[in-house]
Amino acid sequence: MTISKKVKVKIKGFLVVVSLFLVVSAIGQDAYISVKAEKGDGVYSLLRKQGVDPYETFDDFIALNSENLRDSIHLYEGRTYFLPTPDSISSIEKVKEEAPILVNSVSYPLFGEAYSDVVIKNTRLKGAVYYLISGHGGPDPGAMTKYGETFISEDEYAYDLTLRLARELMAQSATVYVIIQDKDDGIRDERILEMDRDEVAFPDKVIPLNQTARLRQRVDIVNELHKKHSGQFQRLIVTHVDSRSKGQNIDVFFYHHAKSKNGKKLAESIHETFKLKYKKYQPNRTYTGTFQDRTSLYLVKKTHPAMTFIEIGNIRNKKDQKRILEPDNRQALAKWISEGVIKDFESGEIGPIR
Repeated sequence: MTISKKVKVKIKGFLVVVSLFLVVSAIGQDAYISVKAEKGDGVYSLLRKQGVDPYETFDDFIALNSENLRDSIHLYEGRTYFLPTPDSISSIEKVKEEAPILVNSVSYPLFGEAYSDVVIKNTRLKGAVYYLISGHGGPDPGAMTKYGETFISEDEYAYDLTLRLARELMAQSATVYVIIQDKDDGIRDERILEMDRDEVAFPDKVIPLNQTARLRQRVDIVNELHKKHSGQFQRLIVTHVDSRSKGQNIDVFFYHHAKSKNGKKLAESIHETFKLKYKKYQPNRTYTGTFQDRTSLYLVKKTHPAMTFIEIGNIRNKKDQKRILEPDNRQALAKWISEGVIKDFESGEIGPIR
């Protein structure tokens, strides 16, 4: 059979689309490069090392290697995996200059040097405004636990996921405000994220030590920006990592304001996306994450935009730690959340404050 494959090539800050046609043999392996997974490899890191855009080819890779994956999504160390590829690199080089320019990229230094260039893929979220708050930060590390000989903290992992989500939303042409910022960290591909206390609140405000003052500061920032963007589609997403008993394994779950129709719809859209992803990639496992109202939470109660509050796992549980610590898993979470956000926007309404 013949497969039409679009390969994106970045030239001088621009993204070009190259149409390639692969003829797959009866066995199917002649049209693919075989690569061996090394220790520590995940799907995203393996694709990235091979020069393949992991954000564009993740689903294709999973489908191609579905019988050779653990839990339908993780690689086995030492096993061979296949990547769709043109017959030779020269075939790409030959058509580069003839390929049409699709769109250029924007630079966002907060994401760090390796991720600062954000390719604008499409305009699906054009006109939408998103406020992203990662839990804790500054003088408050949030939940902490010891992993091996090293302490890890909630704020570092919630922040990394938030940056990845921000990048996904910006790539869809959304306006994004990252409310808690660390100018030194950026998106990190390490499992153990070093703890620090130098986070600030947008645009460059010192985060108070007092908990109520910290939360009030975030509410005031978001509500002021909400007023600035009056009349636009606006949503708030808050990301935390839970802390429970070590034996309690939890799925990603979501809160919203009890009286917010739009907040409920946002939470439900992301929740439904996660259910579908688990069904597709982990068919032998039931997704138990929920979405429910929890208006008692300060940020849920006091902020004006429709919002959802996300808990991505239990930092003390060994299984949840894998979801949180593996950078490829954090990227997958960000991508899945963004897909739920897009679903919400494309079926949504601006509506009143709530």
